[in-house]
Amino acid sequence: MKLNSVRFMAIATVSLLALGCSQSTPRVGGGQEQLTQDRWTPLFNGRDLTGWEPVGNASWTVEDGLLVGRQGENFAHGDLLTTDTYSDFVLLVTYRVVWPANTGVWFRYQDPGKAYQADILEYPNPIAYSGTLYCPGKMFLAINSDRSLVDRDGWNTLKVQARGDHLQIWLNDHLVADVHDSTSDRGRIGFQVHQGEEFGPMQIIVREARIKLPD
Repeated sequence: MKLNSVRFMAIATVSLLALGCSQSTPRVGGGQEQLTQDRWTPLFNGRDLTGWEPVGNASWTVEDGLLVGRQGENFAHGDLLTTDTYSDFVLLVTYRVVWPANTGVWFRYQDPGKAYQADILEYPNPIAYSGTLYCPGKMFLAINSDRSLVDRDGWNTLKVQARGDHLQIWLNDHLVADVHDSTSDRGRIGFQVHQGEEFGPMQIIVREARIKLPD
């Protein structure tokens, strides 16, 4: 009886060890998933304008860890563009604005006539709200006509996905643009401050801007 008990305990110990190894396997998978999620690269470091280049006469500052864009003197406009260029990507921007405003997120920006913009605005004719896809020379390629998707006083998230000629925009997790267009296949990412006295109080305030490139 004693010998059999020893053998039983040995077998039970080996079984428990094997079970323990089996249960530890999901933790390895979890680590790999975390690595995949961490492929995001911040474009804004929360401290200064490293990696960015101002164009025009707007004012761009970093205040309390936030990127703030305002008109310059005499209601001047301007852009803030990345020094790097991008082709295919997923872009996430978390922002809020001080209204009235006409601003937006440039992407695949090559020059003022060859680019796309995820608009942040309230446009009267045709009626268009933030998330509308603008292309110089072609006006609106897709329109968000649903004002209720916009948090006018709080934070909003724009997601832009560019894959070849397929362009998509989500505003606060709602798909608002889904088009194919070949105007620009690569370029810089940035923010715009529009000119005009009617937009004098405007501020575009960016809390986060990050990008994910294809594998």
